Amino acid sequence: MNNTLLAQAANEARGLAMDAVHKCSSGHLGLPLGCAEIGAVLFGQNLQCDPADPKWLNRDRFILSAGHGSMFIYSWLHLSGYDLSIEEVSKFRVMGSHTPGHPESFETVGVECTTGPLGQGIGNAVGFALSGKMAAAKYNTAEHTILSNHIIALAGDGCLQEGVAREAVAFAGHNKLDNLILIYDSNDVTLDAMAKVTQDEDTAAIYTAMGWDAVTIPGNDLDAILSALETAKKNDNGRPKIIIARTLIGKGIPEVAGTAKAHGEGGAKFVDSAKKGLGLPEGTHFYVSDEVKAYFADLKNKRAAIHGEWNKVFLAWSAANPELAKQLDAARAHKQSAADLLKLIPEYPAEGKAATRNSGGEILNHLAKAIPYLVTGSADLFGSTKNYIKDGGDFSPTNPTGRNIWFGIREHAMAAICNGMAYDGLFLPSGATFLVFADYCRPSIRLAALSRLPVTYIFTHDSVGVGEDGPTHQPVETVSGLRVIPNLDVIRPGDAEEAAAAFASAFSRNDGPTLLALSRQDLPHQGSASAATRREGTLKGGYILVKETAPLEAIVLATGSEVQHAVAGAKGKPGVRVVSMPCFELFDRQSEEYRKEVLPCSCKKRVAIEAGVSALWWKYVGCEGQIIGIDRFGISAPGDQVFKKLGITGEAVAAALA
Repeated sequence: MNNTLLAQAANEARGLAMDAVHKCSSGHLGLPLGCAEIGAVLFGQNLQCDPADPKWLNRDRFILSAGHGSMFIYSWLHLSGYDLSIEEVSKFRVMGSHTPGHPESFETVGVECTTGPLGQGIGNAVGFALSGKMAAAKYNTAEHTILSNHIIALAGDGCLQEGVAREAVAFAGHNKLDNLILIYDSNDVTLDAMAKVTQDEDTAAIYTAMGWDAVTIPGNDLDAILSALETAKKNDNGRPKIIIARTLIGKGIPEVAGTAKAHGEGGAKFVDSAKKGLGLPEGTHFYVSDEVKAYFADLKNKRAAIHGEWNKVFLAWSAANPELAKQLDAARAHKQSAADLLKLIPEYPAEGKAATRNSGGEILNHLAKAIPYLVTGSADLFGSTKNYIKDGGDFSPTNPTGRNIWFGIREHAMAAICNGMAYDGLFLPSGATFLVFADYCRPSIRLAALSRLPVTYIFTHDSVGVGEDGPTHQPVETVSGLRVIPNLDVIRPGDAEEAAAAFASAFSRNDGPTLLALSRQDLPHQGSASAATRREGTLKGGYILVKETAPLEAIVLATGSEVQHAVAGAKGKPGVRVVSMPCFELFDRQSEEYRKEVLPCSCKKRVAIEAGVSALWWKYVGCEGQIIGIDRFGISAPGDQVFKKLGITGEAVAAALA
């Protein structure tokens, strides 16, 4: 390792961060300055990557969990030759740039996942590591190893303190994800104060107790960093690795280094003198020396050559394993068609009834046979959420090809880990729990929507129909609260055929997540409309379930378990149309012509019914309409009694139509 050159590169990376933060008067200098040597060793020596092909299958995945330090990754992506120009670096936090305030996977080449909310990146890294273990077991053969990469995450005190990280770390240790390396930027500082104000635990002891290897190093020592990384990569002993790097926050700005003031932009006013102290040319901005440019240009060529040698192995593997190669290509492309997936699901009888969680379990298993890269997990609730893949096996250290993931009672980590798997793009992940616990998952769900990840949430026990478990488990506000997240499709099917389309829609989507809200209680099959009508209508988000047989007088809208009440309340009223609305988001994306066909503007008399808060329904019923909802918490009693007590009945619909 060329220590002299990499030390120079570290200081020039510090200069880039200083200039960027000073220019926009915004951002966080502490981590980019304090961890510059870590960046130098990773991007200048140890990281297995090819900047010319940022999505190389066997690359190491680097995750900056402490996303507030985004100038760290932007500086090193630029220096090491990724497609991120110095002009883009200089436009840090400027509208329209590829260097936003926190790293976004869809915005910047080389950024593996969207980070910023602390702890999420650690959860994502565990998801990447889980995906890596599963993929290596699935695709490597005795003759050809095509996957041998590592997952490396850089995190700070804030990440480690967040509960999602602790959940994910425990999962990683239990499942022996020894391809995971966590670098802890341990600098004794949090945003408000010195870290001792809020923590005094022995990090090494905690991680060791959870099945990790832990080592503490001087975090600004190039040789110590390299030694720790090389040891971590070589030691496949069934234990993830944490490198506790004792760094100096804000290193390079003496006025704030080592203090809480160094965390944000507090040191920006000292930039000129700091750059001089680092040996950077006076009066220059966004400076990179010819020596550093030449070093990384040469390294880029070496990395491309390593990638080229790997390509030879990959081609030989593809020729020897055409079926595996086909599966891998399909997983990476993920171009399933909802219509094609629906062909794999047998139609249900016109009569009868079933809980949509039970129908969902059957549907999932039909689709799992056709999508070999589909995996699923549950937060200790497989027996209730019914999303277990039969004959899929359970993922474990001794069975890494298992398709069922036992997350334990770790809803937040489950969602963050699913995000990591989706970012990696080798599997199609889904996770399950009770709908009311979506709030434990919400930050991860929001990031999946922001980052356009194809994650499916199979959330059951979707209403006051939960019954005796009472208001703590009756999610009256949850569905509406999820519907307001942009780019999240929330589908609440009203029977088994709608459930079939809901799953097909979810597993065919590649531009964002889908949440399926499924019932615990049995729902009658709505056989008055054909299976094709219900399936096609669900894919459009809303459709005419019961067509009026006389001039249109009123429209009843419903979703999920309340569709049956809408149908019952409209019975015997020839001028009433019943519209099933399983997914607001899908319906709103349809053409204006289709939406007006389903909900003609001429019909002002409208009634909506849903066992939840009423607010979001007004956009469909209009100011002259009525909403039968539940704008309060639930009741502990048998589900049918709760529905009746709270007025969620066919009789209530009939009365509103009178």
